[in-house]
Amino acid sequence: SRSMLQRGGGPSLYAGHVSTSRFEKLLITSSAALRALADPRRADLVGVVGEASGEHALRAMHTRMHAHPIGRSILQDRPLISKATMPLHALRSMPHGSLGAEYARFLERHQFDPDERSDVRFVDDADLAYVMLRYRQVHDLWHVLFALPPTFMGEVALKWLEAAQTGLPMCSVGAFAAGVRLRGHQRSFMVRHVLPWAMRHAASGVDLLSVYYERELERDLDELRAELELELSPLQVL
Repeated sequence: SRSMLQRGGGPSLYAGHVSTSRFEKLLITSSAALRALADPRRADLVGVVGEASGEHALRAMHTRMHAHPIGRSILQDRPLISKATMPLHALRSMPHGSLGAEYARFLERHQFDPDERSDVRFVDDADLAYVMLRYRQVHDLWHVLFALPPTFMGEVALKWLEAAQTGLPMCSVGAFAAGVRLRGHQRSFMVRHVLPWAMRHAASGVDLLSVYYERELERDLDELRAELELELSPLQVL
């Protein structure tokens, strides 16, 4: 909810915030990481690891966004992606082939609910908490942008891209850990094609968190990809 984004004083920096010491963060990270490795499907545990271990990366992400005129607007406006702010019926009515229409198709096809993303709790800075929340909320839009299927392979590929884009330790750890579960030919494909693809995007200088997706929903998806100089997922050739 928008209350989470309100700056405020006191021990709680935003709704749901849990203040923790560095030692407590270490314990939380270790416990959640071990449990997440045992069950990578637990997105909530992966999220906790990201919050408790990602302060340095979040500060760098915030700095990059603040240096970008559109990123700075996003930080000031703090838009949220939810069923209330992006109703499916409104997305469906957008032009065929637009980002909004394709996002609606993706959500419906896979029965995803944007409101099911976990709240941020362990980030001890309201501005950085919003950056983490924004990163989570654009995840499915990145699936659409890169034509990445939400399969196990697709999620691993997106984790590599997110690692290159954000520098969040949990993305790299998650990609490595999930990679262990891949079959030999799948792992080889990841190393030969997916990893270089993610690195090329990191080198391109395009900050995907500094895209105001809410303003691009009616844009033709292919035009937006061309403007951002995005390269579609190599998984399409599988």
